[in-house]
Amino acid sequence: MKPEEIKTKFPGLTLPKNYHSSLDALHTAHAFQQIRSFIHLNLETELDLHRVSAPLFVEQGTGINDDLNGVEKPVAFGIKELGTTRAEVVQSLAKWKRLALKKYDIPIGEGIYTDMHAIRPDETPDSIHSIFVDQWDWEQRISEDQRNLEFLKDTVKKLYYILLRVEKLIHKQYGIDRKLPNKIHFIHSEELLQLYPNLTPKEREFEITKKYGAVFIIGIGYELSNGEPHDGRSPDYDDWSTVNSEGYFGLNGDILVWHPILECAFEISSMGVRVDKNSLHNQLVIKDKTEREKLIYHRQLLNDQLPLCIGGGIGQSRVGVFFLNKAHIGEISVGIWSEEMREICNENGIYLL
Repeated sequence: MKPEEIKTKFPGLTLPKNYHSSLDALHTAHAFQQIRSFIHLNLETELDLHRVSAPLFVEQGTGINDDLNGVEKPVAFGIKELGTTRAEVVQSLAKWKRLALKKYDIPIGEGIYTDMHAIRPDETPDSIHSIFVDQWDWEQRISEDQRNLEFLKDTVKKLYYILLRVEKLIHKQYGIDRKLPNKIHFIHSEELLQLYPNLTPKEREFEITKKYGAVFIIGIGYELSNGEPHDGRSPDYDDWSTVNSEGYFGLNGDILVWHPILECAFEISSMGVRVDKNSLHNQLVIKDKTEREKLIYHRQLLNDQLPLCIGGGIGQSRVGVFFLNKAHIGEISVGIWSEEMREICNENGIYLL
């Protein structure tokens, strides 16, 4: 298949020229396990998080599952012993974790983290996407006076320092070159729009991340001055509508790093201060989703029965792709790929699990 035909059929597939993985499949598995264990330790010590178990599925109709951008359909199935009750495979644990903070009676300043495994059948598999999603989902309980931009930035810095430590570990163990800058750059999505007004959101991410190496884009979900959000966000977990101390909307964002093998802005984490009852109602109104206020999760939040918190997800396989200099997420985790994609990848030195 010619390069232009590959680009047309698989627009998200990147085939780096003369690509050769630094590690074979078995050494990759060993290195990835080291990364996982190291990050577990750092999450526990840096953010004072406790590891807990997580559900693979939740009951349908409770409002607990994450609807992501609002268009993805979760995998659902009936439960024989429970009559008409149906369950959904989780798409993330954004709202479940808040319930867990209450159940475990986690004090302010501490939190939880867990291994989240999800199925997102609407994803288009490519170099960085799979229908199987694995991430560290974490949530930390906070006080009312910590619901601000400064606390968000401080938390982002703590997570970024963990990434710097991971990179140092992998460099020492496997000789893989370090590529992260010492500091992460912060910018609001509105500032980014003003900086590159003629580019698409993805093109803006490309330019700013290539320039700084690591960026946290603030305020994802609220409508910008051009009438469009930088990217979609569900209305019922991240707070993207509160005015922050810099005069922009939003207390959430994404951590992006520059991936030199794929030559792209590479999202590692999505996170944010979570909605309180006022921002939840406001965002449900904006998205015309006020019918959700009748659901179990939303009723508890609107009645002040859930703790205030900050949280997010860190892509596990994505971390592996970045730090182990891989060209495809299928080199880190097993997935389902078309035979045509497998053949194309094999021809270019990319061997999918």
